[in-house]
Amino acid sequence: MTRPFLLGLTGSIGMGKSTTAAMFAEEGVPVWDADAAVHRLYMPGGAAVEAIMALRPEALHEGAVDRARLKEWISADSTALSRIEAVIHPLVAADRAAFIAKAAAAGARLVVLDIPLLFETGAEAKLDATLVVTVPEETQRARVLARPGMTEPQFATILARQMPDAEKRARATFVVETLTLDAARAAVRDVIRKIGGPNA
Repeated sequence: MTRPFLLGLTGSIGMGKSTTAAMFAEEGVPVWDADAAVHRLYMPGGAAVEAIMALRPEALHEGAVDRARLKEWISADSTALSRIEAVIHPLVAADRAAFIAKAAAAGARLVVLDIPLLFETGAEAKLDATLVVTVPEETQRARVLARPGMTEPQFATILARQMPDAEKRARATFVVETLTLDAARAAVRDVIRKIGGPNA
């Protein structure tokens, strides 16, 4: 069984990453979503529940890991984030490996891994190529500030955690601009054609 080509998809907030991931899925490419994987792990019965309970029982609510309570703990304790990551990262990696194995068994030539902090966490080292979605800064700002409850300070905090867009673009194998849906879809199809998936 051949391993599928692994394409890491990333992009800063408001750049259109989720929309682009959905376009790959529409083209028949299996897409693994890191955020969705964490969400599954945190749900009742999820693999992370016991691990988090051992670290911080107060972070649980009705049998699930409560993200708001985790955030409170992270704010109050400088060691919390590294302790959480130490138990969550291996579980996320196992979820990703299982997804890739299932896609390979189904004959997929290409798998897209949607990873928000791809370059920041060094995840690109295990991938065959990377794709960064982008739009001009003013478009990004307008999109993000249009989100319910989003403020300028929140936006600034999120940006500070993310690698600058220019640096991501410089490191990426492929760059897709998402100013219009049609252009983004055409670019996605072009990337699939260049890689030779999903069923080429």
